[in-house]
Amino acid sequence: MKDTLKALILSAAQKAHDAGALPNNGFPEVILETPKVQAHGDFSTNFALISASIQKLSPKRIAQAVVDHLDNTQQWIEKVEVAGPGFINFHLHPSAWHRVLEAVLTQGRRYGALNLGKGTRIQVEYVSSNPTGPLHVGHGRGAAVGDSVANILAFCGYDVQREYYVNDSGRQIETLGRSVYLRLKALSGSKDPFPPECYQGEYIRHLAREILDAKETLPAMAPEEAGVAFCARYAAKKITEGMRKDLERFGVIFDRWYSEQSLYDAGKVERTLSELTDKGVVYEKDGAWWFRTSAYGDEKDRVVIRKDGQPTYFASDIAYHRDKYERGFETVIDVWGADHHGYIPRMEAAVEAMGWSKARFKVILVQLVNLLRGGVPVAMSTRAGEFVTLGEVLDEVGKDAARFLFLARHHESPLDFDLELAKTQSNENPVYYVQYVHARISSILKKGQERGITEAAYSEEAASRLTAPEEVQLLKALSGYPEVIHMCAVHMEPHRIPFYLMDLAAFFHAYYNKHRVLSDDPVLTHARICLVLAVKEVIRNGLSLLGVSAPEKM
Repeated sequence: MKDTLKALILSAAQKAHDAGALPNNGFPEVILETPKVQAHGDFSTNFALISASIQKLSPKRIAQAVVDHLDNTQQWIEKVEVAGPGFINFHLHPSAWHRVLEAVLTQGRRYGALNLGKGTRIQVEYVSSNPTGPLHVGHGRGAAVGDSVANILAFCGYDVQREYYVNDSGRQIETLGRSVYLRLKALSGSKDPFPPECYQGEYIRHLAREILDAKETLPAMAPEEAGVAFCARYAAKKITEGMRKDLERFGVIFDRWYSEQSLYDAGKVERTLSELTDKGVVYEKDGAWWFRTSAYGDEKDRVVIRKDGQPTYFASDIAYHRDKYERGFETVIDVWGADHHGYIPRMEAAVEAMGWSKARFKVILVQLVNLLRGGVPVAMSTRAGEFVTLGEVLDEVGKDAARFLFLARHHESPLDFDLELAKTQSNENPVYYVQYVHARISSILKKGQERGITEAAYSEEAASRLTAPEEVQLLKALSGYPEVIHMCAVHMEPHRIPFYLMDLAAFFHAYYNKHRVLSDDPVLTHARICLVLAVKEVIRNGLSLLGVSAPEKM
C-alpha cells in the first residue's frame, strides 16, 4: 500500500511539472510516515518540504500542486489534505485495508517474508563462550539475539549458517585444567593452596569428583604438566557438552561447532601469520610479533605472538575469520558482549589486511543482563563462581519467557531480567500477554468449529463488513508487519518484533473487549473469523522468528 501511494505522489508531482505548476523536473524520495495523531490521517509525507529547495517554491504551494494532480480515480483514498507548513495527509477508506487481510490469509507463514538476501551466504557466530564454566544468564541474551537475527535473515532470503566458536585453546583453558587438577589433588588429601586466579565455582569440584569416580585419577594425577593438560581436556569437553545441552533446551541449534584448537592442529594460525609477515603486515619488535593494525584504522598495533612464543587470542581470531571468508561467506556477523567493543577495530583491520572489505564484517554488541528477583538485584561474580546459569533460568521460567524477555529491549541497552515477572501469568508479563492472544483466538476458532463455522477464506463481501474503528486499527497493524521484518533484517534488531507483537496484542484486546467474533450474522462472523485468524497467523509468525512457541491454549 505504501509503495502504491508513493508511486501516486511521484506521478502527481510529474503531472504538476508537465502542467507548469512545478518548475523543476526532479523529485526526492517519497517518505511516508504514520501520524501519531489519528486525526492527521493514515499516512503523512513531508515530500513538499524536502522539495522546496529544488522547486524554489513554498512547501505549501508544492503540496497543493501535488494534491491537485493526484489520480482522483483511486476510490480507496477517502481524503487528502495539506496541513501545517506543507505536510500532505492521506485518509484512506476502510476498504483500503481489506487487501491486507487477503495477503495475510493467502501467504500464511510467508507473510512478511522479503527476498532481501537472494541466496547470499551469511554466517552468524554467537555465544562462543569459553568452555571454562557453564553458560550464565548473560550468555542467554547473546544466544537469543544471535539466533533471532539468524532466523530473520533466513526468513528474508539469506543462506544462513549458525556457528559456535569453541575457545578450547590458550591460557584460560590451561587455568581451567589447573583448577580441576588442584581440586582433584585436594580430594586425594593434598593441602596445596588454591590460587585466587583459578576458577572458584562449585562446578570445578564436581568435575574433579567425576574424574575421581570415573577412575581417571591415574592420568589426571600424572606429573603436573601432563595432569593439568588431561584435566583441561576432560573439563573443556564436559563443559562444552553441558553448554550444548543448555542451548538445545533454549531452542538454539548450531550448524557447526568450530574448535579453536583445530586451527592450530591444521597449521592455519601459523600459515596465516607467515603470509601476513611476508606482506609486511606482521613484524617483530622487542622479542614479540605485532600486527600492524594501526595502518588500517586501529589506535595502535597489536601483539599476535608474545615474547614467550605463545600466540594471543587475536592470532587465532585472525586465522578463524580468514577461514570464514574462504568458506565462501559473503558477510560474517559476530555477536559479542558489549565489553568487546574495543576489539572491533583490530578485527576490522585484520579483515581488511587480508584483502576483504570491512563492510563484509559486522559485529552485534549485546549489553549486560541485570538479574532481579522481585525487583531485588541478584549478585553475580563469574570468577568466584557465584552466578545464575542459563540452565537454572530455563528450569525456573522456561524457554519462551526467557527468549522473549531477552529480546524485549534493544541489545545495546542493559536489560533488567526479573525472574518473578517472567513466571507471572498476567498482562504484566509481555510474553504471556502476547501468547494469550494466540491461545484466545485458538479458543474462538474452536468454538466456531463446534457451531459448524469452518469458513475462513477471504471474500470481499465478508471483508466489506470490517468497518469498526477497532477492526480497521487491527488491519492497519497487520499491514505494518512486513516493514517491521524489513527493518529487523536491515538493522539486525530483533527487538522490533516483541515491540510490534505487544502493540498488536493490545489492539486485539481492545477489539475483543468491544466486539463479539461469533454472532448470529453469518457474513459478519465470517469476516471477523478471517480477521482474528490473520492476527493469530502474524503472532505465530513473529513468535517463531524469536524462537518462542505459540500455544493453542494456556
